[in-house]
Amino acid sequence: MAKFKLAVLGGGPGGYVAAIRGAQLGLKTVIIDKDKLGGICLNWGCIPTKALLKNAEVYHTIKTADTYGITVGKVSIDFKKNIKRSRDVSNRLSKGIEFLMKKNKITHIEGTGRFISKTTLEVKNGKKTEKVEAEKIIIATGARPRTFPGMELDGKRVISYKEAMILEAPPKKMIIIGSGAIGCEFAYYYNEFGTEIHMVEMLDRLLPIEDADVSKEVEKSFKKSGIKVYKGTKVSRINSLKKKVKVYTERNGKEEILEGDVALLAVGVTGNIENMGLEELGIETDRGAITINKFNQTNLPNIYAIGDVSGPPWLAHVASAQGHVAVDHAVGHSATPVDYSNIPGCTYCQPQVGSLGMTEVQAKEAGHDVKVGKFLFQASGKAMAVGDTSGFVKLIFDAKYGELLGAHIVGSEATELIAELGVAKALETTWEDIAMTVHAHPTLSEAIMEAALDAIGSAIHQ
Repeated sequence: MAKFKLAVLGGGPGGYVAAIRGAQLGLKTVIIDKDKLGGICLNWGCIPTKALLKNAEVYHTIKTADTYGITVGKVSIDFKKNIKRSRDVSNRLSKGIEFLMKKNKITHIEGTGRFISKTTLEVKNGKKTEKVEAEKIIIATGARPRTFPGMELDGKRVISYKEAMILEAPPKKMIIIGSGAIGCEFAYYYNEFGTEIHMVEMLDRLLPIEDADVSKEVEKSFKKSGIKVYKGTKVSRINSLKKKVKVYTERNGKEEILEGDVALLAVGVTGNIENMGLEELGIETDRGAITINKFNQTNLPNIYAIGDVSGPPWLAHVASAQGHVAVDHAVGHSATPVDYSNIPGCTYCQPQVGSLGMTEVQAKEAGHDVKVGKFLFQASGKAMAVGDTSGFVKLIFDAKYGELLGAHIVGSEATELIAELGVAKALETTWEDIAMTVHAHPTLSEAIMEAALDAIGSAIHQ
């Protein structure tokens, strides 16, 4: 039996970061994964989808080139090459993770791991079985798309994000169930390439976890681009037929059947907690996720859980941060728990969305007397220059102390701009700190400074 100080079960952005951190701290480390290293993020999530979305952005720029005084002739699309670029990017990064394992002298075992004791894993790969013993074990097995009775995936007519990334051609009509980040990103992507998109959302707005103003802005943009939106609409079942799919919806007691070539189910994820021996060990779980404390420990002190398998927020950067915390705590270092009040959330459709902290409604519900600052990109010189003036920056401050409570950006490069506000919130800066920090001109980031000025009634450019 191979013996290690640290075993990591799962090679995604949580698992491989934890393994590298363990090796950096001198632990003899093994990482176990049945698939390519990098997990869903590198292979089927964050990275390949962003490559696809960039393809769509380039195509959109070409279609609107006359705005910039550029005439483009007949344009053809090689959709297979479009998809291949995404897969190539993913494969290069996965190989990069393999290199990092070797560089850090981390043992990589391919296979599926199962607990047979609190310090022992049985790893199976086909007919081959081996045992691994480790003093500390980190579970980082990720999550999979959530399904409901009557809405089962078949991979052909009813698909998940995985199949949506490798379709051979854009379908004529796609019905997307769920309007979170995954649903909105694929809606934008396929709409750009000519697919008729119908988005069905059970709640009363798109991107339901975002600030209400952000949701309205994205919906406005989507409708302008031809995407059909059905809010407050429940899906009761899906019929997958030979050449089409039927989605049975219900709104205000009335049933409507939507027909399309394919239905994309984007209604969240559930943790991969099955068939690992968790029940036999007595590891506590709740609603498809492993229960953890602030250091990512399970109820068995030597076993940790990080990333999607430990529940929301289901974000790659959260998994990586948790990996650091878990390993540092496991070796007895001073570990600072993840600050879940300051986690950036990003949606990469156009317009992009970047947000962190409280929404305006949440801040008021928490009892804060709030000051809200807002700056529209239509008043930004840089936004005008680049030809994209949609969206805004919205900042939520505590009126008494000026503390930044939440930040919400919708518009061009929102996913990059949000980082400044993460640093600001972590350092407990006030509206005055942000407003008086000199921002380069002309930049989109000036909108952040202007929004802070607006919160104290001193906006200059609007």
